Amino acid sequence: MKLHELSDNPGATKARKRVGRGPGSGTGKMAGRGIKGQKSRSGVSINGYEGGQMPLYQRLPKRGFNKPNRKKFSVVNLGLIQKFIDDKKLDAKAAITEDALIASGLVRRKLDGVRVLAKGDFSAKVTIEVTGASKSAVAAVEAAGGSLSVTTASAAE
Repeated sequence: MKLHELSDNPGATKARKRVGRGPGSGTGKMAGRGIKGQKSRSGVSINGYEGGQMPLYQRLPKRGFNKPNRKKFSVVNLGLIQKFIDDKKLDAKAAITEDALIASGLVRRKLDGVRVLAKGDFSAKVTIEVTGASKSAVAAVEAAGGSLSVTTASAAE
C-alpha cells in the first residue's frame, strides 16, 4: 500500500454545506432560511419560543424549592476513616480534625464543613472534631470508645 492509495471509508466524510453561494448550489439566495421572519435574520432566534403558543416550560407544573444559601458539606463515612487509620494515613492518637482529613487525602476540600456519616464498620478509639455528624455516626464512635464532637450546633442533625 502506498500513501496515494490511502482513503477513508466511503461515506465516512461529508463536505460542509456552503450556503448562499448562487442558484446552482441549491442553497443560494436565501440560504435555505425561507422568506422574511425572525428565523431568517441572523443572531435572533429566541430559544424556547413557540410562536405565541404557551411554551412547554410554562405548561409543566412547578414543584419544590432550592435554597440559595444552603450549606454544602463534604461527606465522609466512618468506614473510610477506619480504613485510613488502619493504613496509617490518619493518626489515631491525635484528634482527627477537618484539616487532618484533608491532609490525609480522605477529603478533597472542606466546602462549608465536613459531615461524618455512619456507613461502614468502625472500631478505633479516636477523637473526631467536625462540622456535622449523623446521630448514628456519633453513636458508632462512642460505642467504639471514642468521641465525636460537632463544632457548630446548627450543622448537626
